[in-house]
Amino acid sequence: MAIQLSDLRTMRADKPPRILIYGNEGVGKTTLASEFPSAVFLQCEEGTPGEVELNSFGFLPDFNSVIEAMTALYDGEHDHKTLVVDSVTALQAHIFAEVCRRGDEHGNPKARIEDFGYGKGYANAKPVLREFQDGCDALRRDRGMSIVLIAHSVVTTFNDPETQAYDRYEIDMHKQLNGQLTRDLDAILLLKKPVNMKVEDGKGFNQKRARAEGSASTIKIHAVGKPAFVAKNRYGIPAELMFNRGEGFAALSQYLPAPADADANAEPIKNAA
Repeated sequence: MAIQLSDLRTMRADKPPRILIYGNEGVGKTTLASEFPSAVFLQCEEGTPGEVELNSFGFLPDFNSVIEAMTALYDGEHDHKTLVVDSVTALQAHIFAEVCRRGDEHGNPKARIEDFGYGKGYANAKPVLREFQDGCDALRRDRGMSIVLIAHSVVTTFNDPETQAYDRYEIDMHKQLNGQLTRDLDAILLLKKPVNMKVEDGKGFNQKRARAEGSASTIKIHAVGKPAFVAKNRYGIPAELMFNRGEGFAALSQYLPAPADADANAEPIKNAA
């Protein structure tokens, strides 16, 4: 049937959000994710902050176990509203191992992702990542679950053709997988501890030194990108949002869409080959 003007309708961002939270070790990424409604964790790396209790399948040691956990959430009866993956940086290692296990076009397994040669291993990793993304899409679409991805940060040198090179915070993933993963996300949020620089007199003649100060409980969300870091959002979250540890979701929730009812009709999540 041909599209007609009568098919026009008003659209709004009312589906469960897809959010990536990244930052340095210990900044509070897992703690913030645990505050989302009825969160269940897929732990691709070991370790849990001491101040939180998580609903989790435990440590998932490989890609197949991640897909199996997602399938259990899709097929089973439960009240979980948020899927948290901690972390997609560690999930990337699972994906690389799965690509090596599946092998090349002749079915020959490889020991390392680089052994495919000429970047083929990273290209082969993209459809495996897509299997994970399809699982997230199914849980979001058919089970009404928000998706929260946790990632580590890395400081890289960005070579801007219009100015001098400069350092910036980026998501710690290979650039090919990073681009595929983040393209359709509704928000990419950088968590940092706010730092105040205090200049003090140092030892020696005409010497000054700078000392960093900050609160251990205060965290800043960067929600709009700058040259110094990657960030974005579709919800009107302010460029900078401050919160005290344990109150992050309360600060964010006023900008996020209200939960919607899930559609009971769905295609099943496919297990890894």
